[in-house]
Amino acid sequence: MRSVNRNQVSTWSSRILLQIALIFLAVIVGFPLYWMLVVSITPPAEVFSWPLHFWPPHPSLENYIEVFTRQDLQLPRWFLNSLVVSVGATIATLFLSSLTAYGFARLEFPGRDTLFIILLFAIMVPGQVTLIPVFLLVRKLGWLDSYNALIWPVAANVFGVFLLRQFFMGVPKDLEEAAVIDGAGRFRIYWQIILPLSKAALIALGIFVFLATWNDLFWPLIVLNRLEMRTLTVGLTVLQGTYTQERGLVMAGAVVASAPVLLLYAIFQRRIVQGVMLTGMGGR
Repeated sequence: MRSVNRNQVSTWSSRILLQIALIFLAVIVGFPLYWMLVVSITPPAEVFSWPLHFWPPHPSLENYIEVFTRQDLQLPRWFLNSLVVSVGATIATLFLSSLTAYGFARLEFPGRDTLFIILLFAIMVPGQVTLIPVFLLVRKLGWLDSYNALIWPVAANVFGVFLLRQFFMGVPKDLEEAAVIDGAGRFRIYWQIILPLSKAALIALGIFVFLATWNDLFWPLIVLNRLEMRTLTVGLTVLQGTYTQERGLVMAGAVVASAPVLLLYAIFQRRIVQGVMLTGMGGR
């Protein structure tokens, strides 16, 4: 009995220590977000007040109103640009990656395995190495300062091909053979059988692509010039550089930029965990 009680005490103590550690980490991660929100609702006259307040004495939405109504900021247009680019890149990546992955997983053609190994090597190439060739290609196509320059380079996603190919390899071939007997072609099998069975992998990949595209700063900063074509991340850097002393204005823009990402994490947190598991287990 004593040994049982000791085991129970040890288990409970371990759980308590784990909960304390998780709460401590949550505070460390969440405090910057909380402070960003506090500064964003602090009136400009009180931003530099001392001592610091963990909640503004006179909270106000003045910064948010100015961010959305100020003509030279164009935050609504930047938000729309980020949304269009992120959704477009996600859809294009899912379609092209899944179609390519199905070819590598199911079709037999000369040099298939060699070509797939070359694609795997491409994953290890840093993006900075291909930056100039991709930029020259985009310029040659006349895509600079357009949505095409932000969507299609992202759609060529080698990691997505690898992830979905590994997942498709685990789909039983009996289902495809039954569909072939019923007269289904390759594209119909891919569209009506493979994709519905791969929702977990597709959702995980879609979340990763959306978040990466939404948060991307370096590539949009290079290929975009016009103010109205900038994405939200690029626009916020301009905002911070131009209005350095208006911290409340900068933080209000940061809250607007962070809200969709936080909402996506809150809704699809289980899918994100499943996606991490898929990437670590080869899709099986």
